[in-house]
Amino acid sequence: MTWIWSNLDLLWDRTLDHLVLSVPPLLLSFLFAVPLGWVANRYRISRGVILTASGLLYAIPSLPLFFVIPAVVGTSLRSPLNLIIALTLYGVALMVRVVADGLASVDKDVRQSAVAVGYSGWSIFWQVELPLAAPVLLAGLRVVAVSTVSLATVGAVIGAQSLGSLFTDGFQRGIQAEIIAGIVLTVVLALLLDGALVLLGRILLPWTRLASTSRRALRAARVTEVSE
Repeated sequence: MTWIWSNLDLLWDRTLDHLVLSVPPLLLSFLFAVPLGWVANRYRISRGVILTASGLLYAIPSLPLFFVIPAVVGTSLRSPLNLIIALTLYGVALMVRVVADGLASVDKDVRQSAVAVGYSGWSIFWQVELPLAAPVLLAGLRVVAVSTVSLATVGAVIGAQSLGSLFTDGFQRGIQAEIIAGIVLTVVLALLLDGALVLLGRILLPWTRLASTSRRALRAARVTEVSE
């Protein structure tokens, strides 16, 4: 505990560094995964190819990927950009299937009704399919957020300053409190990001609360009918 109280500034700096490394991949992976998931859902031939490729991408070990990216992109080996690119690729690999399954879960009758009232193809996607699939996408994004925060710690191996730096420094110097602080702060940061996404979902997706309230009311009505 003495080490922790003496290094609060360091812990705060590493937490901010970790957040800076985690948030951009989270946003980028969502932006890239939505069109890829749409293509996978829209065209049956492409679905197997895209989903298989995303699964294989997530299976690539992180450390070799950190060394391959600089050779492809042209960045230095210790550039934080390598970590952001790698985390974005892993996030896309997770989110593509979520987007495809979320869009596929929209009832065909709803799509046909939208076409009947005059919605065009893009209007159906933006105003019908995406809002209805949003709860599934949010659930997937929460998984990606936790996974990204966890994987970002590996970046300390290539010199990217983050909470992972507390692990490597703690092991090298034999300071157990530093390692424990890194673990705890990583978990806390993941929980905070998850909570922020839940709150954002409640603000941006108010119809999901109305739907859940309606389902609870319907179940209560059925129970009342049965009891009578």
